[in-house]
Amino acid sequence: MNILELKNLTKTFGGLTAVGNVDFEVPKDGISGLIGPNGAGKTTIFNLITGVYKVTDGKIIYKGQDITDKEPYRVAESGITRTFQNIRLFKKLTVYENVLTACHANADYSLIQSVLRTSKCRKQEKELKEKADNLLEIMGLHDRKDLIANNLPYGLQRRLEIARALALNPELLLLDEPAAGMNPDETVQLMTLIAEIRDKFNLTVLIIDHHMDLIMGICEKIMVLNFGCKLAEGTPQEIQNNPKVVEAYLGVEG
Repeated sequence: MNILELKNLTKTFGGLTAVGNVDFEVPKDGISGLIGPNGAGKTTIFNLITGVYKVTDGKIIYKGQDITDKEPYRVAESGITRTFQNIRLFKKLTVYENVLTACHANADYSLIQSVLRTSKCRKQEKELKEKADNLLEIMGLHDRKDLIANNLPYGLQRRLEIARALALNPELLLLDEPAAGMNPDETVQLMTLIAEIRDKFNLTVLIIDHHMDLIMGICEKIMVLNFGCKLAEGTPQEIQNNPKVVEAYLGVEG
């Protein structure tokens, strides 16, 4: 069963085709990868899925429903959350406040109930705080919960952004360059963490990254983009042995 399907997905900016007629299926409960040289259209696809960009042509099907051009907040409500290539945190808030703020998207008490501090409000506030603490524990950030987010090392800011995305209870998690700026040891730790997150939260994960060790080590299915078009699709071994992929990355025939 596929949780996400891209059908002839196309995005043009003026006369430039950033993504052209891309078909791709993301299996439910799996970890899939989206790779390609710089400028291949990878992040554009994430922006189309999440409603940041409007689709020029084609469809995006999520859990059997057409979500093409839905507003970003509607996409998040449906169960798709993401991280960004350029980290987007509430940089002046603490680590804990960043996650707790996202957790509040799940609250359903009213403004009046909040002002009056009703039992429903107090109960949910307690549950949300426990959820934030739990997410920070899972992501290895609990001992830094009171730090200002902007003061975290770069690799830990990446982890915090993932924690904030998880706070929205996604079924499909889109990770845009999660290993950017990480050393080899941190990348290995991230691979383990992503697999644990998938299993613990019953998630499907789609990853963009230039770290081939991470992509080849954790993804079960990979799509390769080049100049906005699908170049190849398959298992890690099939992608590694594909001469077109070798040529796109290295500029030489495989």
